[in-house]
Amino acid sequence: MGKEFKEFLIQGDALSLAVGVVIGGAFSAIVNSLVTALITPLIELFISLFVDQGENLDEALNVLNVTINGVIFNFSLVISAIITFIITGFVLFLIVKAANHAKHSIKKKEEEEVAAEPTTEDYLKEIRDLLQAQATKETIKK
Repeated sequence: MGKEFKEFLIQGDALSLAVGVVIGGAFSAIVNSLVTALITPLIELFISLFVDQGENLDEALNVLNVTINGVIFNFSLVISAIITFIITGFVLFLIVKAANHAKHSIKKKEEEEVAAEPTTEDYLKEIRDLLQAQATKETIKK
C-alpha cells in the first residue's frame, strides 16, 4: 500500500496536479485582490455617479444593498465574485489554449520526424526499381 502511494505521488500527473493547485491558489489570491481593491470600487463609483441617494459614497452605494427584516444583502460582494470568476476562467482558458497549442505543435513535429524516416515500403520500391533497371540493362545487352 505504501509503495503504491509513493509511486502515485512520484508520477508526473499527480505532481503536475499538485503544482497546478498551488499556482491556481496563488493566482486566485491575485485576482481576488485585483477585483476587491480595484474593479469593485470602480463599479461602485460608476453606480454612485448615476444614483444620487446621499451626500457621501457610502450612502450612495446603499442602492446596491437590499435590506429584508433588518438583514443586509450586499450585492457588491456578489458582483466581485462574478468578476473574479470571469477573470480567472478567461485566464485559465488562455493558459489551457496555449498548452494545447504547444502540445499539438510538438506532436506534429514528432509525426513529421517519423514520416521522414524511410519505411519498409520505401525500401521495397527501391529494390523493385533497381531490379527493373537491371532487367532493362540485360534486355538491351542481348
